[in-house]
Amino acid sequence: MLGKLLDRPVSVSMILLVFVVLGFVGIGRLPVSLIPDVDIPYVTVQVSAPDMSARELNDAVVTPLRQSLVQIAYLKDIRSEAKDGSATMTLSFEEGQDIDYFYIEVNEKIDRAMGSLPRIDRPKVFKASATDIPAFYINMTLREEGGNFLRMSEFAQDVIAKRIEQLPEVAMVDLSGGASREILVVPDLQALARLDLSVAEFEQSVKSANVHLSSLTIRDGEYHYNVKFRSFAATCEDIGNVYFKAGGRVLQVKDVASVKEQEAPRTGFARSDGRDAVVLAVIKQSEARMSDLKKGIAEQLDHFREDYPQMEFSMSRDQTELLDYSIRNLLLNILMAILLDIVVIFFFMKDFRSPLLVALTIPVSLIVSFFVFYAIGLSINIISLSGLLLGVGMMVDNTIVLTDNITARWQRGEALRSAVIEGTKEVRGAMLSSVLTTCAVFIPLIFLNGLAGQLFYDQAIAVTTVLLVSYAVTVVVLPVYYWALYKKLPAFKPNAFLSRFRFDGATRLYDRTVSWCLSHKWIAWALPLACAVLTAVCVAGMRKEKLPPITYTDAILRVDWNEQITLEENRARILTLEQAAASASQQTTALVGVQQFVLGHSDDQAMSEASLYVSCRSARELAALQERLSALLRERYPASISAWGSSGNIFEMVFAEREPELLARLRPASDEGMTVDGVKTAIRSVRAALPGVQIDDVPLKQDVLYVADPERMSIYGVSFNDLTDALRNALNGNNLFEIVQGNRSVPVVMGTDVTELSEILARTDISVRDTEGSDRKVDIPASALMRQTFDEDFKTLVSGDDGNFYPLALEIPARDVPSAMTAVRKALHADGAAFDAAFTGAWFSNRDMMRQMLLVLLVALALLFLILASQFESLLQPFIILSEVVIDIAVSLAFLWLLGVSINMMSLIGLVVITGIVINDSILKIDTINRLVRSGMAVEDSVHEAGHRRLKAILMTSLTTILAVAPFLSRGNMGADLQYPMALVVIVGMAAGTLVSLFYVPTVYAAIYRKRS
Repeated sequence: MLGKLLDRPVSVSMILLVFVVLGFVGIGRLPVSLIPDVDIPYVTVQVSAPDMSARELNDAVVTPLRQSLVQIAYLKDIRSEAKDGSATMTLSFEEGQDIDYFYIEVNEKIDRAMGSLPRIDRPKVFKASATDIPAFYINMTLREEGGNFLRMSEFAQDVIAKRIEQLPEVAMVDLSGGASREILVVPDLQALARLDLSVAEFEQSVKSANVHLSSLTIRDGEYHYNVKFRSFAATCEDIGNVYFKAGGRVLQVKDVASVKEQEAPRTGFARSDGRDAVVLAVIKQSEARMSDLKKGIAEQLDHFREDYPQMEFSMSRDQTELLDYSIRNLLLNILMAILLDIVVIFFFMKDFRSPLLVALTIPVSLIVSFFVFYAIGLSINIISLSGLLLGVGMMVDNTIVLTDNITARWQRGEALRSAVIEGTKEVRGAMLSSVLTTCAVFIPLIFLNGLAGQLFYDQAIAVTTVLLVSYAVTVVVLPVYYWALYKKLPAFKPNAFLSRFRFDGATRLYDRTVSWCLSHKWIAWALPLACAVLTAVCVAGMRKEKLPPITYTDAILRVDWNEQITLEENRARILTLEQAAASASQQTTALVGVQQFVLGHSDDQAMSEASLYVSCRSARELAALQERLSALLRERYPASISAWGSSGNIFEMVFAEREPELLARLRPASDEGMTVDGVKTAIRSVRAALPGVQIDDVPLKQDVLYVADPERMSIYGVSFNDLTDALRNALNGNNLFEIVQGNRSVPVVMGTDVTELSEILARTDISVRDTEGSDRKVDIPASALMRQTFDEDFKTLVSGDDGNFYPLALEIPARDVPSAMTAVRKALHADGAAFDAAFTGAWFSNRDMMRQMLLVLLVALALLFLILASQFESLLQPFIILSEVVIDIAVSLAFLWLLGVSINMMSLIGLVVITGIVINDSILKIDTINRLVRSGMAVEDSVHEAGHRRLKAILMTSLTTILAVAPFLSRGNMGADLQYPMALVVIVGMAAGTLVSLFYVPTVYAAIYRKRS
């Protein structure tokens, strides 16, 4: 078969060109994303009840809903947080399940539970999705101070958002920070008293202007019509002109009340670079390309700046920059790896034609692999590209081995055609075994539990695809082109210049070292045992975490001031932080108080909370700025609780550790439930037990509490509804109705002009009928019926599947976690057993990750043993080859420890990867030794001769693999940072594996088969 192909190079080239064209077509159609499209196993339920406190909401709504939702199958955890007016429930499901099914199931459970809940709006259900992360935020600000921010807010909603949503790549635009209108009706209480008109009666007169007829119809003969009623109130002037009758007179609302249209009281602000802003979060269509979206948005913003010069438009938190930067660096790393591999082959093969074969094989294999990617539905992302980068180093191995074997047979005097055909036949079995063993260690990664398995499916498939394609190209195409390049030469002639670089010294050193090892065969047994002990020591002492540190140049500071401050004070404090960050940051965006995003990009902030986004030029500047702002908060606002987080990219959404190293869930052991004093006492006990650990104060809130006097209320004939209506009017919270203006609804609110808390009771009167029997109305001051005090309670009530608990976050080293858990339990029990503690956190998830990766490693080793046993028709020789894995893992872990790198998911995957890579050289060497022994050569002579034949190939394949992943050591971006631990493990493991293959494996072989002739 191969002989026929050598005579038809044009046909081979044309068939290869067909696959190359298909590969280019596939590249143009492949979706591009930061990470693979994976299901995120979280469903969020948002509850809104503005009239309910956190405790009322938790008891009346959250608890019944939790009891209903906990019945869903495959539910791993449920956690709810209730605040004043709102609550959030997060449901975590077992990974690998269909999240769409759970989304439907959650909605059905909520529908069934609605009948037993108070009268509130139906809770909203959100399925966590990669497309929920905004591609970027657009900040709209006024160019000049003092402009009409209300008009700009309406313009952003009516015009800008609509125009952006018309782009085919945009799914929706989510807005926050805008102002809205309201119509405020403030009655003149003295005028109402002169008319003997109560506030409630006046309220009914105003409401009469807004009439809505529901489904009424009328029949006129054979015709049928719907009945409509045109409401009189459509503007502020219309409400003021409403007529009503009082005291025998016909009056208008404006005669006894002031009616004005104003900006509604705001519960939150958005700021961009020190100015008030409207923030638009742009959500991408799931199938759209990031590059197309950014191009379309950039064109729109250029039009906006030209059409509306009085406004400024800026873009922040751009996910496309992260994607472009990471993928661009990965592509550059791949190109650099190819160039470095070619340079290595130049010096080892000593001619300029052999590197041409490599330069042809690598790009062709990559391009054809992209066609396979498209056919099986893979995307271009940082995970699949890292798989390609690993594949580049390993695909060169096949090319080097085959080229070196053909050249060696030709140099030993064999005819070129025979050398090409027989040389290919000789090593294609060993090369296939090497490819299969490499693929075998990647396939078990798919079976990792959770998102890690879904994520690294792309890497496993990418490596497997590249290796199989490159193997096919190597054994079919490379011999044809080798024959075409060299057939006119009488013999292989090294280049005169490159021949000056000789490796005779390396060969002599190799012989001396092998001879020493063969005379000290105890190394074959002592080295694996010592490395096994070293591995155990490293695993016990090294730091463990889920992911390696990722370099960012931007971050978000989330602050809970832990005080009942006004929105204006919140804004003033954020302004202080903005001024402190101005000199070091390129851009700042602040979200102050409650935000208006539909998809909850602001994490359900309260009015006393804020978040500040800062972007710097480098990671070093960001670290300095973070320290400066944290110190400022500690100094000026010691009661505040702050935390730095990532800017909210999709990678963090999927893989970020959601819990601290250790989280103690403090649950009340008595029937009293969660009390503020009880939690404070428990926190003091834990602080005493863990003196070196930072423990934040309990987040509390102080509410105004009005206590009614039922006896006086009954004397004056005042009901609780009268009291609450009076307070609602005093606090401008009495929403009468809404009128439609264009495409928005404007609320009509009745209230007062009272702004200070101390004036509410003094200036609030309740009109009641005279108790002596006359129809005269009497105004009773609210201060005579109730008193004002204050009440302290939890700002947030947290609960899980078995009730309420207080989450106590403990950031402590992993080695101290067991002792800390014991200390916390003892401290709580010594305090009278008022609380019990259950523990969760990253420490437990990291231990589970270690167990999973150990299982994956064992499965990979089992697959390798089966493949090697089949290859060598022996049950003993696979143990010889696999024994070097113990040495490579020990050396890799020791180097990681010395360099301060933790055991994390990527370094563990690197350990799994090298188990398949490092044994490839040993496979070829054992295969060559077996051939020589079967030909009648003595074992030790076969060991030396096989070393001479494979020394150059082993050194070349090791160097090319090391150089292929060396560019990842640069770090500085997400793609490189993520792959850095794995690249380090591969480099160290390959360096150690090369020495093991050259010296240790022959020693073990000779020790076992020393009596064979």
